[in-house]
Amino acid sequence: MAFTDVDNPESFFVATLYTGNETARTITLGFQPDWVWTKCRNDAHSNILTDSVTGSGKRLKTDSTNAQDTSGASVASFVSTGYTLTDNSTINGNSNTNVSWSWKESATSGFDLVQYTGNGGTQNISHNLSAVPKLIIGKQISGSSNGFGIYHFSLGNGKAIAFDNGTASTATAFFNDTTPSSSVFSLGDSGRLNQSGETYIAYVFAEKQGFSKMGKYQGNGVQNGGPFCYCGFSPAFLLIKNNTTTSTNWQLLDNKRQGYNPQNEYLQPDGTGTEGSVNIAEFKSNGFRIIGDNSNGWNKSGSTYIYWAFAERPFVNSKGQPNTTR
Repeated sequence: MAFTDVDNPESFFVATLYTGNETARTITLGFQPDWVWTKCRNDAHSNILTDSVTGSGKRLKTDSTNAQDTSGASVASFVSTGYTLTDNSTINGNSNTNVSWSWKESATSGFDLVQYTGNGGTQNISHNLSAVPKLIIGKQISGSSNGFGIYHFSLGNGKAIAFDNGTASTATAFFNDTTPSSSVFSLGDSGRLNQSGETYIAYVFAEKQGFSKMGKYQGNGVQNGGPFCYCGFSPAFLLIKNNTTTSTNWQLLDNKRQGYNPQNEYLQPDGTGTEGSVNIAEFKSNGFRIIGDNSNGWNKSGSTYIYWAFAERPFVNSKGQPNTTR
């Protein structure tokens, strides 16, 4: 029996804090990333995505439908120890506090970056995970562009959600009403994800035991007594979305900004706002518990929430030995 697929999650994912200084610099991670997501915590700036497939020096914004641009407000290069920044004030503003979440592409960690061209009809897109994806985040990067289209297995293959809308909609044209396979995912004729002649990037994730988990839970409205979600690891990254109530924001937590329980410092991928602070969850050795009150954002009674999470450390290592709690 495999207890975990990844003994050291920080070889493939890490949350990192840095303070801006408007000087070219290297942010050290301990590995060379392929996807970096950055957000300023104390100033109103966009969530910025840069990846190694479409290229450094470029950015997408989760809070915008814009095409990819080369404004300079992005990761400047990927290096063996992490990534570099320029003196750009949006991503490296003097004295601004920032956080980044960085992933390394690998079948071991269940993450693949896929660039493709839309055909305006239906098509299958190959991936290299050798496992069935549970999460696909797609975005047009060329032309006038469109918003994100997100597949989450708990929603079913006939629905999609985005960073720029309230809840999942029935949209069979997005993922062709077809469950992904261990080698391909399917696209319909959606303009968001498959417009003829346009270029797209997809961030494709399969679950890996002890490292990543995509799931859902139902809110109960009970403060300090909300649902517990078993992940098989202590989370380093947790993204939550209410899929019942419209006009609710995504909520993003990690293990570095607060650094201890309860996790109460959150950012919102669908906005440019600064960091908020309210008790939302506790990270446990084997998952997380929602502790916030009857809020739409995380524990509204009767609301269904989707989430995806990545590990700080597995609950049990590959030798069958339990890891320590926080």
